[in-house]
Amino acid sequence: MKILIATDAYYPQVNGVVRTLYETGEILKSQGHTIEYLTPQLFLTFPMPKYNEIRLSINVWPRVGNLIKRINPDAIHIATEGPIGTMARRYCIKNNLKFTTSFHTRFDKYLKLYFPIIPSKWAEKFLANFHNKAERILVTTETMRKELIDIGIDNNKMVTWTRGGNHGAFKNPNKIDLPHKKPIWIYVGRVAIEKNIRAFLELELEGTKIIIGKGPDLKKLKKEFPNDHFLGEKTNGELASHFASSDVFVFPSKTDTFGIVVLESLNCGTPVAAYPAPGPLDILGGTEIDTLDEDLKKSALKALKISREDCLKFAKKYSWEETARIFFENISPNN
Repeated sequence: MKILIATDAYYPQVNGVVRTLYETGEILKSQGHTIEYLTPQLFLTFPMPKYNEIRLSINVWPRVGNLIKRINPDAIHIATEGPIGTMARRYCIKNNLKFTTSFHTRFDKYLKLYFPIIPSKWAEKFLANFHNKAERILVTTETMRKELIDIGIDNNKMVTWTRGGNHGAFKNPNKIDLPHKKPIWIYVGRVAIEKNIRAFLELELEGTKIIIGKGPDLKKLKKEFPNDHFLGEKTNGELASHFASSDVFVFPSKTDTFGIVVLESLNCGTPVAAYPAPGPLDILGGTEIDTLDEDLKKSALKALKISREDCLKFAKKYSWEETARIFFENISPNN
């Protein structure tokens, strides 16, 4: 089949949305399907206010419609609610084309953090209206499904779409000798308010804290926590090596809808400390490597006692092959 994925998030951005769409596409291509992407690289863009690394497309209409018409896909998937996703959705509705969507980010919660003056109900209403027109809505976890029902998204259309972590260097990472006092506590991800990194940095823990990633709060946090190690962005083998060489990955976010980085850590044999929030709760809750606690320090200390072998064994339950299978089984062909 020829499948079109419309997304406002794609390379050179580095995040879970991009990773999911790329890995899904690569597996489907290996199975003989054709995957086309509508991404910001095809349009003029400007930096998103307060989030300069994300670029929003501006010359999207009628170009999005023209591109869809030219590609003439068998099925259309709309991955984001930004300008590209919005215009692709508009074209599909106008031309009676079936489409599916996926829910990756709680923008209603992000909006409350960055622009508290805007009522959350407005964002919730927009998200429900956006997704409820789809044939299927792919959501990350069962916990997230329950949350989305509460904001008005149609439960009958939602399908749980899991994630993987078994890609590239994460399949067999090389350990390196990190020149820091042990235990080594690592955070990997965007350095931004919604990731709740301060909760990690303020913990009184023996050893060394390493922060890998970039984002709008990087300069401020580096200045505020000068004894911690901010290493910037790392990718592929270098990132996997830092995971494998650390003792615990601390994931303080309460707003993520899944947390692919949790699976990446486990694929490196590194235990995960986190709050019992959507994502970690669905992945780790009730398992042999469950360290979840409302007290993040307690969770971190629990994680120190978790076997690396148990983490590696557990990680095998999640694969990008399964992610691609669920995606393909739920697309809605137009012919």
